[in-house]
Amino acid sequence: MKKEQLLKIMEEVRPDIDFGKENRLVDDGVIDSFDIISIVGMIDSQYGIEIGVDDLMPDNFNSVEALYALITGIQHK
Repeated sequence: MKKEQLLKIMEEVRPDIDFGKENRLVDDGVIDSFDIISIVGMIDSQYGIEIGVDDLMPDNFNSVEALYALITGIQHK
């Protein structure tokens, strides 16, 4: 998965957010748990990348970069 593909998924879930500029998405309440579940579900269904329950930590979802790093780590296991 490329970062641009991840950004597109995130923008589909929340088109009102400029994900390129935000780096405290969870900490500042910009996205909520429903948004996270929607993003995780789309990543799994479109790319077959399963994000486990243990990875559902706020730090992993605070920015596109953090989530992309998580996904890259999962892909290289």
